[in-house]
Amino acid sequence: MPLEHAQQDKHRHSESDTVDLPLGAHLMTGRHGYVHHGIYAGQGRVIHYAGFARALQAGPVEETSLEAFAAGRAVIVRLEPCARFVGIETVARARSRLGENRYRLFSNNCEHFCSWCLSGESRSEQVETCLRHPRAALRAMLRLVGTVLQVSLRAA
Repeated sequence: MPLEHAQQDKHRHSESDTVDLPLGAHLMTGRHGYVHHGIYAGQGRVIHYAGFARALQAGPVEETSLEAFAAGRAVIVRLEPCARFVGIETVARARSRLGENRYRLFSNNCEHFCSWCLSGESRSEQVETCLRHPRAALRAMLRLVGTVLQVSLRAA
């Protein structure tokens, strides 16, 4: 789902204004062909499913700096008015899965992870949108594969 279509806080956050980020906030940052998701854990830290962020091998749920999560891109807060879990409770749920290494692009990705942390339900609007629009999904997958290959070649 493109960032412009998500219900979101219009503020763009940089490392210098992490004080304004609410604990347990659902963070989003654009990538080539998709939007990456994470949970703000406080003190400039984000918990997210690393997925294919660094290589062809899928990475685990990890805690990283906001700067590393953003990878040089803008970070926005996705508003979650119907969240079942908030603040420290959301962060505790995210931390309970640290080290989990069961990433699956269509059934257990970074957006599924954030949805579960906030609502108890594992969902991905990006995946649901792809299933409704297969041609757009194919284009997004090709961009994603290209990005993963670039990252892998840089790491080699």
